[in-house]
Amino acid sequence: MAELTVRRLWKEYGSQVVLENLNLTVADHEFVTIVGASGCGKTTFLKMLLGIEQPSRGELLIDGKLLASEPDKERGIVFQRYSLFPHLSVLDNLLLGLELQGAPLLGKLFGVRRQQAISKASELLNAIGLYHARDKYPSQLSGGMQQRLSIAQSVICEPKILLLDEPFGALDPGITADMHELILKLWESRRMTIFMITHDVQESFKLGTRLLVFDKLRHDPQSPEAYGASITYDIPLRHSKPARSIAA
Repeated sequence: MAELTVRRLWKEYGSQVVLENLNLTVADHEFVTIVGASGCGKTTFLKMLLGIEQPSRGELLIDGKLLASEPDKERGIVFQRYSLFPHLSVLDNLLLGLELQGAPLLGKLFGVRRQQAISKASELLNAIGLYHARDKYPSQLSGGMQQRLSIAQSVICEPKILLLDEPFGALDPGITADMHELILKLWESRRMTIFMITHDVQESFKLGTRLLVFDKLRHDPQSPEAYGASITYDIPLRHSKPARSIAA
C-alpha cells in the first residue's frame, strides 16, 4: 500500500519560490500524470517524493508516516536519460539492486540467495522481453531496450512508488507505444503507485488515472521569482486500464 499525502508544501531556494502551498492526497495504486510549462517545479516535486530534495515548508507522508529524507527501496525512479552501468551485463544491472538490498555491506550475494536473485531477475527480464539479451552490455542495446532495462532496474526491488521523469521523451513514436504497454503491464502486476511527468498531453490521458497540471496562479512582472507553481487542475481520468500482453 502507498497512499501519499501532501500538506501545505512549499519549496524555495533563497528568494526564489518554486512550489507554493501544494495540497494533495493520492490513493494506493493510482497512476498520476503531471504536465505543466517548463520550469514550473514538476521535477522538483518528483525529487522531493524521491527524497533527494527536502520541502522548505509542509509535509510529505506515505501511509500516514513522514517521507524518509533520503531515497529508499520504497521509491524507484526512471529518468529520460538511461541510468545503466555500462560495465555490467543486462542481467548484472538488475542483480546489483538485489545484491545491494540483500547484502548492503558486501554488495554481493552468494549460494542459494544469489541463485534466488538470478531467478527473480531472469523472471523480470522475461516479462519485459529482454531475457534473450541478458548477457549483452547496455551499449549493445537499442534505445528502447535500454529504457526497458532502466524501468526494470527501478522495479526489481518492488518499490511502492515509481517516479517517472519524462521517461519516453527521447524515444521514437513506435518504441514509445511499446513502452506505454510495458509500464501499464508493470503498474497492474506490481500494484505500484506511479507519478509520471510528461510534456505529451495525449500520453498523460492515455496512461494516467489522474492528471495534475502545475502552473503559477500569481505573477509579478517586477519580481518573477516571488511566486511558485501550484496544482491548478486535478482531473480524474479512467479508474483502471487493463494491461495487454507484450511480445518478447
